[in-house]
Amino acid sequence: METYVLLFNEMDRANLSDVGGKGANLGEMCKAGFPVPPGFCVTTAAYRHFIETSNEMDALLDSLNQLKPEQLDEIRLLGQRIRDHLLTVTLSEQIKSVIIDAWTKLGRDHAYAVRSSATAEDLPTASFAGQQETYLNVKGSDQLIEAVQKCWASLFTDRAIVYRANNGFDHRSVYLSVVVQRMVYPDVSGIMFTADPITGHRHTVSIDAGFGLGEALVSGIVTADLYKVRNNQIILKQIAKKEKGIFPISQGGTEIKALPPELQQKQALPDRMIMELAELGRRIEQHYGSEQDIEWCLEGDQIYIVQSRPITSLYPVPAADDDHYRVYYSFGHKQMMTDYIKPLGTSVLRTLVPFDKDSFREESRSLVEAGGRLFFDYSFPIYLKSVQRKLSESSMVDDDLLALKKVVLREEFQQRALKRGVKRHIFRAYKPLLGFFGKMVPRLLKIIYFEDPHRALERAYATFERDLARHQQAVFQRSGAERIKLIQEIAGRDLFLSTFDSLTYTLSGFIAWTIVDRKVKKWLGEELSASIHKSPPGNVTSEMGLMIGDLADAARNCPEVVAYLQRAEDNTFYEGLKKIEGGDAFKAELDQFMKKYGMRSPGEIDMTRVRWKEAPTMIVPSILSHMRSNAPNEHREKFKQGEQEANEAIQALLARIKATRGGSRKAKKLSRFISLFRNTVGIRELPKYIIIRYFDIFREAILDEAKILSEQGIIETKEDVFYLKLDELIALLNNRLKDDVKDLIYYRNMLEIRYRNLTPPRVITSDGEVFTAERSNEEAPPGALLGIPVSAGVAEGYVKVVLRLEEGKLNKGDILVAPYTDPGWTPLFYSAKALVTEIGGMMTHGSVVAREYGIPAVVGVENATKILKDGQYIRVDGTNGFVEILDGSPKS
Repeated sequence: METYVLLFNEMDRANLSDVGGKGANLGEMCKAGFPVPPGFCVTTAAYRHFIETSNEMDALLDSLNQLKPEQLDEIRLLGQRIRDHLLTVTLSEQIKSVIIDAWTKLGRDHAYAVRSSATAEDLPTASFAGQQETYLNVKGSDQLIEAVQKCWASLFTDRAIVYRANNGFDHRSVYLSVVVQRMVYPDVSGIMFTADPITGHRHTVSIDAGFGLGEALVSGIVTADLYKVRNNQIILKQIAKKEKGIFPISQGGTEIKALPPELQQKQALPDRMIMELAELGRRIEQHYGSEQDIEWCLEGDQIYIVQSRPITSLYPVPAADDDHYRVYYSFGHKQMMTDYIKPLGTSVLRTLVPFDKDSFREESRSLVEAGGRLFFDYSFPIYLKSVQRKLSESSMVDDDLLALKKVVLREEFQQRALKRGVKRHIFRAYKPLLGFFGKMVPRLLKIIYFEDPHRALERAYATFERDLARHQQAVFQRSGAERIKLIQEIAGRDLFLSTFDSLTYTLSGFIAWTIVDRKVKKWLGEELSASIHKSPPGNVTSEMGLMIGDLADAARNCPEVVAYLQRAEDNTFYEGLKKIEGGDAFKAELDQFMKKYGMRSPGEIDMTRVRWKEAPTMIVPSILSHMRSNAPNEHREKFKQGEQEANEAIQALLARIKATRGGSRKAKKLSRFISLFRNTVGIRELPKYIIIRYFDIFREAILDEAKILSEQGIIETKEDVFYLKLDELIALLNNRLKDDVKDLIYYRNMLEIRYRNLTPPRVITSDGEVFTAERSNEEAPPGALLGIPVSAGVAEGYVKVVLRLEEGKLNKGDILVAPYTDPGWTPLFYSAKALVTEIGGMMTHGSVVAREYGIPAVVGVENATKILKDGQYIRVDGTNGFVEILDGSPKS
């Protein structure tokens, strides 16, 4: 027999499916002895019974499940239709009776708060806060039944529908319980977070407080007092002017009333009660094992808890095996890829890091995972006083350094940073890296002072292809667990060694450029021309962009090929080309491209990402965009023009140097360093290309093993293997983990839904506190967006916001605005007039390519993709580092 009502003391977290998240939490706290006003829940069984009495809901839910989150007009109309319909459905006498009976037991003379509680609400992975309705000061049986029915209907408010759709919940799978709770008539009420919701600090309790009912704070009609408590001390009190409050009406319902003048600027909650409330919050957090968002109220001297749910907006703190104060820096920000990475992807990257581990096959302890992203543990390096001093004195405009500088200047860091054993730990953990760079020093000296710079490219490419072929053969000669172990060994030892030459030449180029820059300022008192950066030889990423242009040229004279590209699908892409006029010729060009670059893709550092050769339609927008924006062979001509401009700038510079005292000697010396820079700057993209080539071997081999596992029914699809770490895959192939693997994959799939919506911080501490860069710019006009100048020049044009490469459709002269760019984005640079990104630095991908292409660029512009809109006319100042909106109205 179905149960339609449960009292708070009859339920706990185990009753989630019966009473929803809010109801289960209230029952849990009631059973645990926390001060919760008494109440009961109308269960989801009652809701299902109510829905089943409708002859229309099945069809309405079918229609709702077909809508996407962005179809707001359709959602609004259908949601209103469903709500109106549910308010006309007659509630059965059986359910009415059990609700009235429970209400009678609690006391007919009391007023009640009636709140919705969904089965997908107040969960660790999704809060659903505020998605359904609340009715306060409900009196009498008729008001109660009406409020229950309105709560059920509120499951289909516009915001609730959109929230479920965005979080991947089927509308038919979410049920609604209704919480009926005895009203408290508080003097003061508010919200408490057991972790600071702004900074993320896990040991700070943040309390908002105001007079009257807490709905005044939730609805935003009043500014609350703010108190913060840390280490049993009140560390902050902000007393707000509280002009209004929400108060109950005697006949039922609530009203907004003005507060008397003597209360408006009075501290709402006394210090003693602040401390008592904070302690209660900590106990609730400890009970649940996670940070909590708690609604509370104070009646006399009695604190009541009326709701508690997990805080789902906090970014997870990386796990550590000790309680030292730690500082973590986002690996994704450095790699220009802050998206979620599946467990196999993080496992391979952590194995790749060659230090702070006990064997090659292990994952590095210095690269840790949190929220599906990776973070470098920078703690031990910045524990060093010398490093702290350098950071404190640095004036470099770099987001990484600015954020870390804020950390080390904090009193808390100075007090808690480890003082002993730091150098010993660094030497032990980083010994392989120190040895690697130790071998690099004599090689650098030889390159800088003795080798012919024009042979740099040849030598940088000399060894890695041979090593790659040898390792590929070894991987495909093995199978099962032994193959995965070999992948671990190659990733943890050989792959990094394969980048030795390319890294050495790249570093020599940086050194050469520093010398040139310093000498020119000393001898001529001027800045180097930006033209010197244009079109250097040997940049594997720029060459990829040129080949995209070649593909566009191959397609543009074949109308059937162009038409096919616009409708092509990945699973029939190559076969379809063979059936159209000009398809064979285009495919021959495409095959050459895929042979060299098919293993690349947006977000390519995540080995689990689909590659271009697997999904060739991903490069189609770049090909079509190039055709639309560039004349035939224009990309090759522009590259040659860049080479010519660079050479002319170099010759003009050397001529001016020769005109100075001792000029011939100076020019000869400088000419060598310029030549070294020009012939090595393109090599900076090669180490990553080498890594991606190895990842291609790993991916193919692992998917081979995964295909066998899926055919045996051990995993559902071969792509499920991406939810396992390398060690777990080895265990599975050794006939361990089989019984648990599907549950593990499902659990990580659910985590992914939550983690994908999180924004990783640039810097986070072991306390969960988040640090960002703060910049000022005296050159920028008022209202300009500030960033880091990385490619000189000024350009004006229309904004084109591109969030994902596959959506990248630029017109000639558009200004590309993106969260970040990685090598996969390079083809768009031929159409872009300037570049603006949210993430980046002087030597990140977009910055280097922008300088090579000679377009202005400003990176590190916070929220650029949200503030700037398609069609706005803006000015990008890549010399001074700001973006100015010249016309706020997008063009029609």
